[in-house]
Amino acid sequence: MKLVIIGGGPAGRSAAMEAAQLGAEVTLIEREHIGGTCLHEGCMVVCGLNDVVCFHEDSKKYKQMGIISEQHCINYSQIAEGIKKVTGKIEAVLKHETRQSGAEIVFGEASIKEGIVEVNGGNYLYDKLLIATGSRPSIPPIPGVEHAITYKDVLDFDEVPEKFNIVGSGVIAAEFAGIFSSLGSQVKILCRNQFLSNVDPEIKNYVAEHLLRDVEIQEKVQVQEISPEGASTFNGPVEGVVFLATGMTPNSEIAHKLVKTGPKGEIVVNEQMRTSNPSIYAAGDVVGTVGNTPVARMEGVVAARNACDIAATMDYRLIPQSLTLYYPVSFLDSGVQKSENDFDVRIRGSAGPGSFWQVLDGETGFTKISSDLETGDVTRVASISPSSRTSIPYLAKMIKDGYKTADFDDFIETHPSTDAIYKLLHFLAKYG
Repeated sequence: MKLVIIGGGPAGRSAAMEAAQLGAEVTLIEREHIGGTCLHEGCMVVCGLNDVVCFHEDSKKYKQMGIISEQHCINYSQIAEGIKKVTGKIEAVLKHETRQSGAEIVFGEASIKEGIVEVNGGNYLYDKLLIATGSRPSIPPIPGVEHAITYKDVLDFDEVPEKFNIVGSGVIAAEFAGIFSSLGSQVKILCRNQFLSNVDPEIKNYVAEHLLRDVEIQEKVQVQEISPEGASTFNGPVEGVVFLATGMTPNSEIAHKLVKTGPKGEIVVNEQMRTSNPSIYAAGDVVGTVGNTPVARMEGVVAARNACDIAATMDYRLIPQSLTLYYPVSFLDSGVQKSENDFDVRIRGSAGPGSFWQVLDGETGFTKISSDLETGDVTRVASISPSSRTSIPYLAKMIKDGYKTADFDDFIETHPSTDAIYKLLHFLAKYG
């Protein structure tokens, strides 16, 4: 079976490796970079910047405490250059892994016809086709919007902007606000509606008051016009760089005549990641489900298995999510409506690796769990701690597999740890 995959990001690459290992003849076509937005412009770039932010914040604290004699200065152009070197090295590893699995990689701009993908003047026949072309920043229809930047441009700065105005209210807005505020920019977040509206209100408040304390957050504000000098809003003018964090647009144009698309341009798929065309599958950001790299990878694997006639379905329950800030902010929601039996427990973060020196300021984070006292189900978890991004995915798996609060009575954690989740689960197991 010949499988052609368009897009070398997390969904396409995972699909290529899975299908090749299942015996398919796989051709992976990528326009520019293996690793996609996640590696070259998104998640990994944020990680690189945030690692420097954490070091910078710690150095300021250690200087104040007299532990070190001077505070370090930041060279932004060197940060950007270093991130490009690291992501380039990671890309080389990804290429090697993909080819080792048995998939062929072809670089070039693809176009699709029924049964054929054209690239660089060559034709690639397929029995099954997977479209994993990702997404791009959504650009709102604001006069002068061409003067704004997006996450694609942040490594092009020569130095940290003096003033940084973020239009948006979600994860991307919060993450870049934390980064540039720490690096010295005067940051404003301009939210059309509510800031972090999909996050538990107590967690949102902690983020705003403790992790983004130097950021000015304006809610329910409309941007009227953008200029090279800044922007005009209903609350008055703002000066400085204007950064758009206004959502994503699926890169689905390549397939508009071949498959059904939705109102936002997303390719419509079923639980097997099959499109309206029985020979064509789609996965990742282009299908507009959850903008999350692990979800994209799993969608790619599910699509590859079904393309290879191995039945698989995508399960979107209990998807762990996070924000990359000084402390990771991680959360999990079962989607079950709150009932009269729901019980919330909260605890401040623990001292440990990554938070030990924050004890003196009471800045150790915050964890909250919601549980149904009648059934013992854990329904919602949110945690702000250095370890939260690691602990929550395992908890999600355990909840999916039917674990109840009582099952954590004999749970033994590693020590030292900043994970406060197990403490709350112990409490619920005994007293909930």
